[in-house]
Amino acid sequence: QVQLVESGGGLVQAGGSLRLSCAASGRTFSLYAMGWFRQAPGKEREFVSTINWIRRTTYYADSVKGRFTSSRDNAKNTVYLQMNSLKAEDTDVYYCAAAGSPRTAVAYTSPDEYDYWGQGTQVTVSS
Repeated sequence: QVQLVESGGGLVQAGGSLRLSCAASGRTFSLYAMGWFRQAPGKEREFVSTINWIRRTTYYADSVKGRFTSSRDNAKNTVYLQMNSLKAEDTDVYYCAAAGSPRTAVAYTSPDEYDYWGQGTQVTVSS
């Protein structure tokens, strides 16, 4: 099994920055992608970003492109989400996720394409 540990959430003013971290442990040798999602009460889980562990490529949702940056540390099996120019609309619970099984012809932009999830960390942006 794989365990994901998140950190970095908190309260920030609009226009400010936060950095989220997600470290994977356990049987991490089979990871193929790690990503970030966010979810508001009563809404579906929304894609934020993903890193393809094999291709070493990154993809962002249009809503965060240019403001958020996802990066990776292969030695630590860790991904980071640097969030700049935060808006009130970014207020949400953020979840990191990992894909532990190979999948064919997927972009890793949907929640059902991931196998492991963190517990979530609250990000609150005051306007």
